[in-house]
Amino acid sequence: MKKIFLSCSILLAVLVADTTHSVAQEKKKMSGQAKGAIIGGAGGAVVGGIVGHGVGGALIGGAIGAGGGYIIGNEHRRHVAKKKRAAQRAYYRRHHTITHPSKNVTVIRKHD
Repeated sequence: MKKIFLSCSILLAVLVADTTHSVAQEKKKMSGQAKGAIIGGAGGAVVGGIVGHGVGGALIGGAIGAGGGYIIGNEHRRHVAKKKRAAQRAYYRRHHTITHPSKNVTVIRKHD
């Protein structure tokens, strides 16, 4: 009975100490590359296990799927960043340029 009480007390102390520590930290969002790697790894492991008939096929499929998922996630992140930069440039050009109607000349306005 003493062993059960002692082990429960230690477990409770560890859980309480862990929760107070985790509250102080900020939760970071998972990157697109990480999401792609996880999804690709899981899908690759399932397909590798079915096709490869065992653990070896699942390991190989998971590794290949994780690599492919990471690459796809990275390309998606780059694509989104490129679209965001293009939108920022378009906004700047729309709001900071003047086109003279008779001369077809575009002048960039400088705001002080």
